[in-house]
Amino acid sequence: MKINKEDILKLREETGAGVMEAKKTLEETGNFAKAKQILKKKGAEKAAQKSERAAHAGAIVSYVHSGKVGVLLELNCETDFVARGENFQNLAKELTMQIAAMEAKDIEELLSQPYIRDEKIKVSDLVTDLVSKVGENIVIKRFVRYQLGQ
Repeated sequence: MKINKEDILKLREETGAGVMEAKKTLEETGNFAKAKQILKKKGAEKAAQKSERAAHAGAIVSYVHSGKVGVLLELNCETDFVARGENFQNLAKELTMQIAAMEAKDIEELLSQPYIRDEKIKVSDLVTDLVSKVGENIVIKRFVRYQLGQ
């Protein structure tokens, strides 16, 4: 496989790995899919190491679906810089929609659910992927789901 700049940048974007790490992994494997798998595994290992770090920044996010279902979510990270970032905000939005659609009772149940947009992955994978991309611990602190008439 010929390694080109586009493949390196695409692999970096999809995994959150650095440019040099993406290039090195592509060169070692010679296969984009295999390189992606290896870098995802490395990212999960890095995320596990960060799970002990305190996450006191973050955001409280709301979502209302058709005026009938509402969700409030507290999603924490380590710094305000990450909390204000597009990736963090997108994760918070996706989590609130997941909660509205799938009616998780607690955080453990939420994390183990299949993701509504891609049932091949779990909600916990979304969080782990972002942890590996931004390099900070991210924690779902709490949420509440309201439904009209219940």
